[in-house]
Amino acid sequence: MTYDLAIIGSGGAGCAAAIAAANRDLSVVMVERSTMGGTCVNVGCIPSKALLSAAEAGHTAAGTLFPGITTSAEPPDMVALITGKSEIVELLRRERYEDLVTEYGWTVLKGEARFVDGPALEVDGLRVEASHYLIATGASPWVPPIQGLEETGYLTSTSAMELEHIPKSMIVVGGNYVGLELGQTFAHLGCAVTILEALPRLAAGEEPEVSEAIEAVLKDEGIKVWTSAPLVRVSRLDHEIVAILEDGSEVRAEVILMATGRRPNSSGLGLDKVGIEVSSTGAIQVDSELRTNNPRIWAAGDVTGAPQFVYVAGSHGTMMVENAFSGAGRKVDYSHLPRVTFTSPNLAAVGLTDAEAAEAGLPCTCRVLPLAYVPRAVVNRDTRGVVKIVADANTGRVLGIHMVGPNAGDSILAATYALEAGMTVDQLASTWAPYLTIAEGIKLAAQSFRTDVSKLSCCAS
Repeated sequence: MTYDLAIIGSGGAGCAAAIAAANRDLSVVMVERSTMGGTCVNVGCIPSKALLSAAEAGHTAAGTLFPGITTSAEPPDMVALITGKSEIVELLRRERYEDLVTEYGWTVLKGEARFVDGPALEVDGLRVEASHYLIATGASPWVPPIQGLEETGYLTSTSAMELEHIPKSMIVVGGNYVGLELGQTFAHLGCAVTILEALPRLAAGEEPEVSEAIEAVLKDEGIKVWTSAPLVRVSRLDHEIVAILEDGSEVRAEVILMATGRRPNSSGLGLDKVGIEVSSTGAIQVDSELRTNNPRIWAAGDVTGAPQFVYVAGSHGTMMVENAFSGAGRKVDYSHLPRVTFTSPNLAAVGLTDAEAAEAGLPCTCRVLPLAYVPRAVVNRDTRGVVKIVADANTGRVLGIHMVGPNAGDSILAATYALEAGMTVDQLASTWAPYLTIAEGIKLAAQSFRTDVSKLSCCAS
């Protein structure tokens, strides 16, 4: 069997490549060993945000910030929540993935794919040849070797979203986006949550002010946060898991969730047969055009060690087809890649941090605006959060924008466009911004480079 393009994996990268190839009238075969759709729709973005939104709704109903408004919330029905989440997953998997196979007319083979000499693929005994191959196998939760962990048992992000009861207490190991989102989700559902982070602060890759703001939010909601707290071993005592930290401290809970990152799914593909190089973490090595060291084999999405966002995977898939079949020479550029952690409030950022600018040798200047100066946050009665702008000290060009606030994930799109356009803080400060939006905080933060925003009237320019 011979095709123009053979794809291993049916997630965001694989489907984007298949669509791009089909639009060029190329013949495509896709090999999938498990469920169609990959991580995002099945066990990642979609189910986690469905549960997060439901938990937030219940949390909001349980206590209002507004005088004169009384609300209440019954204990959540976890079975119904999981059923509703699964219905959304099944709908989107069918509409956004499975139905596209018929719509665009590519071939799907179920089974395990391995590279063999040629290069070619062997799929459960069937030889498949193609002009080009794309490895788009994604990533899976990774759990470090902690003494006693296998014996006591643990949750991952995948299994945690299938629980049909709410644990009384939970230890979350890992204080980045997965741990923060799922930790707050279960806390909002009524679980007593403790987050353990080995590094000195939560969301350690973000600005210190962002880490401080999100930690304050979590603590305000009753979540316990331990930073600089490496986990060294776990054991079970009666019905509790006992987590022992490096300094000898103990934390106890009913369950433990390991949110310690994800590693590329690159094993078992026969990569050695075709000379494909991988990193120490299993990431397939690609150049800036997504080509491996074998000129006919490409890789895209999480399996490359790229930022683990479905929109990165989708962009990779389309780019690979353009480069392989048209010689477009497109190169990956993450300079203005936005990122969002969907806690409540959101954590969102684009561009360089203060430290990254300094490492790049860029003279920078920064301003941090508390949400107390953003009218939308004031009328919402929730001023937890900040907006930070990092700018070139010589030119005023905006290098990075970082936010913690309600709907910051939506607002960061405006920040992304500002960086893409090369705007300066003065341009941001004088650009129209709709009043009574969180996004207005970006303009106010820009104004704070030149003026004291606490002395401005409402919607002052």
